[in-house]
Amino acid sequence: MSTIATDSPLSEIDTRGLVSLVAMMIPASDKHGVPGADDASIIADILATARQHAELLEAGLGELEAAARARHGASFVEVAPEVRRVLIEAARADSPMFYRVVVSITVQCYYRDPRVMESLGMEARP
Repeated sequence: MSTIATDSPLSEIDTRGLVSLVAMMIPASDKHGVPGADDASIIADILATARQHAELLEAGLGELEAAARARHGASFVEVAPEVRRVLIEAARADSPMFYRVVVSITVQCYYRDPRVMESLGMEARP
């Protein structure tokens, strides 16, 4: 059986948390005419790539969700961006591998997006 990129290895809550996290890492830029890492095409690529790290991502995103609910009574995606930033920084030391994987996957997928490559003056090709 083949797997398609839209078959997310993560729950809906974890997927929303990941989208929020990567949007904070690489926001869209009108100045440079590029999407953020939360662009639908890039997210589809991130989710497909994340499949091999699903357990690690579920654990890390679950920790962020639990911390947001325990400390702020709301979901990670519902708290203000500055609160998300504090939660991320607090959890970073406890889950360094989670953050390494998220950063690695996000950067890989973002910089292979044709729009991003073209904005860097590179030919968009496989």
